[in-house]
Amino acid sequence: MPDTVNGLPLHPLVVHAVVVLLPLAALGVVALAVRPSWRGRFGVLVVVISALATAAIPVATSSGESLEQRVGDPGRHAELGDQLLWFALPLLVLAAALVWLHRRAARPVDGTTEPVRSARPGALGLVVAVLAVVVAAANLVQVYRVGESGAKAVWGDTPAATAGSHGDGDD
Repeated sequence: MPDTVNGLPLHPLVVHAVVVLLPLAALGVVALAVRPSWRGRFGVLVVVISALATAAIPVATSSGESLEQRVGDPGRHAELGDQLLWFALPLLVLAAALVWLHRRAARPVDGTTEPVRSARPGALGLVVAVLAVVVAAANLVQVYRVGESGAKAVWGDTPAATAGSHGDGDD
C-alpha cells in the first residue's frame, strides 16, 4: 500500500474517514437502539457506515505505522489506535444484530401475509439495544482518546493556532 498520496502522508487522510464514519456509525446505532421503528428504514445504512468505518481502521493503523517509520514513535497514540478496531467490531456486530432482530420480528409466520409485531421488544432485543448504546458510547470515547493522543503527538501542548509562532516578534 502506498504511504503517500500526492506527496501527503496517507495516514492523516485515512484517519479523517475513521474520525467521521465511526462516530456517525455510533450515533446511528444509538438511534436504532432507542427508536426501533427506524431500524427498517435506516438499519442497513447504519450497518454499511459501521462496516466502512471498521474497514478504514486497519488502513489507518497500517498507514500510521508507515508514517511512524518516517517521523518517529507517536507514543500512546499508536497503542490507542491499535485498540480501536476492537471497539468498532462489536459496534458493527450489534448494528447488524439490531437490523436482524427487526427483520426477524417483521417477517410473516405460519403462512400469513401479516408480519408479526410485538408491542414490547423481547428480552433479547432489549439486551442487544442496551449493549449497542454502551458499545456506541465506548466507541465515541475511544475515538476521542485516539484523536487527542494523535494531536498531542503532532502538536505537543502547543495549541494549533500558535504552533507556527516561535516568539520571534514577527507575528
